[in-house]
Amino acid sequence: MVEFRYDTQLLIEGHDLDEDEIFDYFTENFVGDSLLAVGDEDLIKIHYHTNEPWKVLEYCSTLGEIFDIVVEDMDRQERGLKG
Repeated sequence: MVEFRYDTQLLIEGHDLDEDEIFDYFTENFVGDSLLAVGDEDLIKIHYHTNEPWKVLEYCSTLGEIFDIVVEDMDRQERGLKG
């Protein structure tokens, strides 16, 4: 069993986005690993392993429009199952 079950990926489109502030918010408020928050002031790509992807989506939606959302269950993948 994996420690953090859900591979959560999405794009945030907005204005005056700051990848460093977003990265810091994640590390201070969420439990997970493999965090990537990269982009520019208009578009940020998020990649994060967590057990609570809904919290990530909720936070990111406060920053701008979120899209290309992918939440994959890595526990199922490890067991050779789809989804």
